[in-house]
Amino acid sequence: MINETPAFRATAAALDVEELPEVLAMGGDWEDVLSEIEKISNERIVLNLGPVHPSTHGVLRVILEIDGETVRESRLNTGYLHTGIEKNMEYRTWTQGVTFCTRMDYVAPLFNEAVYVKAVEKLLNITDQVPQRANWIRILLMELNRIASHLVAIGSGGNELGATTMMTIAFREREEILRILERITGLRMNHAYMRPGGVAQDIPEGTTAYIRELLPKIRKGIGELQDLTQENPIFKLRHVNVGYMSLPAMMALGMTGPCLRAAGLPLDLRKTQPYWGYDQLEFDVPVRDQSDAYNRVQVRFDECYQSLRIINQCLAHLDETEGEPVMVQDPAIKWPAQLSVSTDGQGNSLEHIREIMGHSMESLIHHFKLVTEGFKVPAGQVYETVEHAKGIIGCHAVSEGGTRPYRVHFRDPSFSNLQSFAMMTEGGQLADVVVSLASIDPVLGGVDR
Repeated sequence: MINETPAFRATAAALDVEELPEVLAMGGDWEDVLSEIEKISNERIVLNLGPVHPSTHGVLRVILEIDGETVRESRLNTGYLHTGIEKNMEYRTWTQGVTFCTRMDYVAPLFNEAVYVKAVEKLLNITDQVPQRANWIRILLMELNRIASHLVAIGSGGNELGATTMMTIAFREREEILRILERITGLRMNHAYMRPGGVAQDIPEGTTAYIRELLPKIRKGIGELQDLTQENPIFKLRHVNVGYMSLPAMMALGMTGPCLRAAGLPLDLRKTQPYWGYDQLEFDVPVRDQSDAYNRVQVRFDECYQSLRIINQCLAHLDETEGEPVMVQDPAIKWPAQLSVSTDGQGNSLEHIREIMGHSMESLIHHFKLVTEGFKVPAGQVYETVEHAKGIIGCHAVSEGGTRPYRVHFRDPSFSNLQSFAMMTEGGQLADVVVSLASIDPVLGGVDR
C-alpha cells in the first residue's frame, strides 16, 4: 500500500495528519495496521550514544528512544571491550593469573588482584599464614587506589559537563598517587604486585616517609575539588535529584558501593566482613540521605578522607613491622625471589641471582619449576569478596587440584551497578543521561572481561 490510495487518504484524515509514510501490511487485522501507522506518526527518535561514549572509561553502546528531550526507553549494549581474561586465566598458573585479572578494571586494578589472591589463599588454606606486614601493604595500596579511582570518577564526570578544571585537578592529585604506586610496585597500573601468599616485594626503604610527604598535598587537592563542586549552583542544578534511585530498587538490582551508601545504607565489607586487618583500623562508612548523582559524588569525597585516615594508620603499622616477611614461608608456595626496583627497572634481587646461578643447583631447579609450572592448589571452589572502590567485587575460583585454575569468574561491581541505568534515565531528560552514567562510575574493562 502507498499513501496515494483512497484508503490511505481516509486514514490520514482520520488521524489528522497531512501525509502517512509507506507501510507494508503483511496480513493481520486492519486495526493492527492502523495502530502501527499511529506509532510511526509519533515523533520518537532512536539515538545511539557510542559504542565510544564519554564518562564510561571504556566503550559502551547506549541506545535511547527519545520523545523530544525526554528519554522514553534506554538500553545498554556491552561487549565492545571483551578481552577473554577469565578464559585466558585457565591456561596460566595461579600466580600468572594475577597479571590477567589486574587488567579488568584498569582504573582500580589493585582490587582485582586483592579479591583473586584472597580466593586462591582460601583454596590453599593459608589465609592465616600470610604475614601481617603483607596485609598492611595490601590495605595501603587498596586505599590509595580507592582515592585514585574516586578522583577519576569525579573529575571525568565533571569534564563531560564542560568543567575541564575538575578533571585537571582530579588527575593532578591522582598523579601523586600513581607515583607512590610506581615506587612500590614498579608500575603505574596493571601492577601484578599482590601474589598468593603475600606480595611480590617489600616496600622500598623510605617509602613511608615519602607517602607522608605527599598526603597533605593530596588532601588539599581533594578539598580544592570539593570546593569547586559542593555548593556550586551549576553543579547542583545538573546533579541534585538527577539519576535518583530508591534504596529498595537498588537492593533489588544488586547495586553496591557509593551508589548504595548514598541512599543511607552503610554496607561496606571492610566493616561488615573485615579482612586482612581492617578490623584493627579506625574509620567511618560515609552515607547520605538519598541516592542521586549529587550525593554519590559527595559520598566519594567523604570516602577519600576516610581512606586517608586508613593510610596514615597503615603507615604506622608498616613502621612497626619493618623487616618482617611479606610472603608465606611455605617453600612449595613462596615465590622464590624478592624482586627489587632499581634504576634499570624491576628484576630479581642480586642476592637471589648469586644464590641460584653460583651456589645452589637445587635453588635454581626450584626457582625454574615454581615459576614455569607453578604450585598445586587442592581441589575445591570458593567465593571471596572485597570492598572495591565501585562496590563489592567477588571472585569464584574453582580448582581441580592442578597448577592452573579450572575456572575463575568475577562479579564486577561496574557490571552489577549498570543494571540500574534504565531506571535512572527513563522519564528523565536527555541532558541528564551522561550525568547519571558518570554517577555510576562504570569501567568497561571490568564489565566485559
